[in-house]
Amino acid sequence: MAQESSQLPRTHRVAVLVDAGTNPFEVGVATELFGLPRPELGLPVPLYEVTVCAPTREVRMNRGFLTLTGVAGLDAVDGADTLIVPGRPDNVVPREAAVRDAIRRAHARGTRIVSFCTGTFALAEAGLLDGRRAATHWRWAETFRRLHPEVLLEPDVLFVDDGDVLSASGSAAALDLGLYLWRRDHGAEIANAVSRRLVFAAHRDGGQRQFVERPLPEVPGGSLGPLLAWAQERLGEPLTVADLAARAAVSPATLHRRFRDRLGTTPLAWLTGERVALACRLIERGETRLDVVAARSGLGTAANLRARLRRETGLSPSAYRKRFGAVVR
Repeated sequence: MAQESSQLPRTHRVAVLVDAGTNPFEVGVATELFGLPRPELGLPVPLYEVTVCAPTREVRMNRGFLTLTGVAGLDAVDGADTLIVPGRPDNVVPREAAVRDAIRRAHARGTRIVSFCTGTFALAEAGLLDGRRAATHWRWAETFRRLHPEVLLEPDVLFVDDGDVLSASGSAAALDLGLYLWRRDHGAEIANAVSRRLVFAAHRDGGQRQFVERPLPEVPGGSLGPLLAWAQERLGEPLTVADLAARAAVSPATLHRRFRDRLGTTPLAWLTGERVALACRLIERGETRLDVVAARSGLGTAANLRARLRRETGLSPSAYRKRFGAVVR
């Protein structure tokens, strides 16, 4: 049944603010989510309309892969209900004053502000995030904390909803946040219809902890290197901190101090982290028996494996296997 005219939803105006070096994927996410017609929804008016705007009429995107031409000026921000700010790779270089001013102006008039990936840097530069929660890509978290210590950065989540300011942690997480906005604006049924068209989960479990690389830490002077390599070859054995100290021919207290000084962690925390990393690799390679994974990684029991994996990655073993496990053909 057609809706009465008085009940028709108002088209929500979205402005996507780009500047030199902006990542094209995130611009594509914004236009795909909010700019395309949605005839499958059966509505007489579009729920969103998108305008791409910039400080110049021509914008060279990240690494020059493409150039946008004929985009709207920054005055388009003044008519927007939502302003989306995508990220770019050169985040230590502040956005130009006109961009920061446009973001501040939009926020002052009550526009909903959204950042994708490292677009969070632009919001922080504009002063919108002081004392507020925000997310950004895990690879840029330490840089962000150094440049903007007044922001309450949440490093493990896919996105943060802080009311009128929302931020996604990465490029793909922009899809998560975009579908969340659909759900917040129009309900789960419509959001699910959009997610089906995108062939993307309407809701992903876990946070971005599951994607963080876990390389072996650099060891100044190499004094701990042989010990770490020895331990990594024996993770499935019942190694203890005392065993590590005996192997290094030092007391447990001295070993603890060296780990703190050189790795910034404790021997037990390092050992547990390595065991969880090994468990993840075993699951990724196709091992489905949790008791086997737990035994081979040194985590002991399936229950301990579940607890440790969820703590480190935010996922259960079955969810981790579904996300990262080998494809069976």
